Amino acid sequence: MDEIVLEMKERMTKSIESLHLNLSTLRTGRASPAIVAGVQIDYYGSMTPINQVSSISVPEPRQLLIKPYDKNDVKAIVSAINAANLGLNPINEGTVIRLIIPALTQDRRVEISKQAKRYGEETKVAVRNIRRDYVDLVKEDDSMPEDYQKNVLDDIQKVTDETMKQIDNIVAEKEKELMSI
Repeated sequence: MDEIVLEMKERMTKSIESLHLNLSTLRTGRASPAIVAGVQIDYYGSMTPINQVSSISVPEPRQLLIKPYDKNDVKAIVSAINAANLGLNPINEGTVIRLIIPALTQDRRVEISKQAKRYGEETKVAVRNIRRDYVDLVKEDDSMPEDYQKNVLDDIQKVTDETMKQIDNIVAEKEKELMSI
């Protein structure tokens, strides 16, 4: 495979990694530290991710336990979780914060499933933009023989098709996970 195609494939792989990251933040009814990964707390005047000021564990399948490294941060963490609109009610137990993950209703499952599809579509758009950039790059290169250029364009399309199938499979797997009770 050509260097250009390998470089494009690497960029597409980064888009898929971003999709995995986005999908991990969706709540599936099971506790996962990724649910609170995007929460930022005011830590001595600067916004800091919650996982940098506390340890997050999963003692039970539907429960998260957040233990701040400094017990004075408990109130700041509780208010940050409330402000993040996660649909979770933090329980302040003095030195730790407990989050009970409620079971998802069918309507909420459908809503989250639509959000997963939206993330998948955004990733597909990013992949198509990457493909367009590299197709333009190849077509503008006059030093490349015509046959070689056609082969590179075919390789670009093959890699793009494989990536699109991979995105569809990832989103379908997440939807299946969301819809199972």
